[in-house]
Amino acid sequence: MIPGQKLGETTMPGGGPMTLMQRGTEFSVMSGTITLMNSRMSNSEEQLATISASRLGSRPGARILIGGLGLGFTLRAALKCFAADSEITVAELVPEIVEWARGPLQPLHGDSLDDPRVRIHLGDVSTAITAAKPFDAILLDVDNGPDGLFRPANDRLYNAAGLAAAKAAVTPGGHLAIWSSHPDERFTRRLRQTGMQVDQVTVRARSNGKGDRHTLWFATKPGH
Repeated sequence: MIPGQKLGETTMPGGGPMTLMQRGTEFSVMSGTITLMNSRMSNSEEQLATISASRLGSRPGARILIGGLGLGFTLRAALKCFAADSEITVAELVPEIVEWARGPLQPLHGDSLDDPRVRIHLGDVSTAITAAKPFDAILLDVDNGPDGLFRPANDRLYNAAGLAAAKAAVTPGGHLAIWSSHPDERFTRRLRQTGMQVDQVTVRARSNGKGDRHTLWFATKPGH
């Protein structure tokens, strides 16, 4: 077995330690012994952007907010799927994640952060949701899903007040898309209580149809 190599470490604001590891061509971000992100499992993050772009259609000058840079899979899929005149803001809470993207993780990220459509918001995605004019799509790939497992403060994104703020920040006909490592029926009911049209999609973690099943929610705001 190829030994793992530690490339960097930091502490998540309001959460625990994070370590960047490499084993051969594979990269992982760990919290202790728990894998938060792994470069072998990208399909569900990519589908978050791919399905979102398909649902939004050819809306001109679409404004997109991605919550969480991570290993960059959602962003790179968004750059492929959204139009050339779109604006994509990526909110990342942990500065080292952005530093790693331009450093040891550059083989994964390529030049995606230098795309003229991309803007980095260094801070909590909740501030990005309320600080700017409305977005046509908000894509949340934060924590392990709507239970705030690794950073309890993330719960406020998914409670009733957080969902109301996200709905207010979405244009009519736009949508909120959420990634989760698992289904959550209580959260599905809470999301439907916002009055948005909710669709739940199950996708595999890997593009070859293998790996764990992950859950995506797409909540569309009425109008348009």
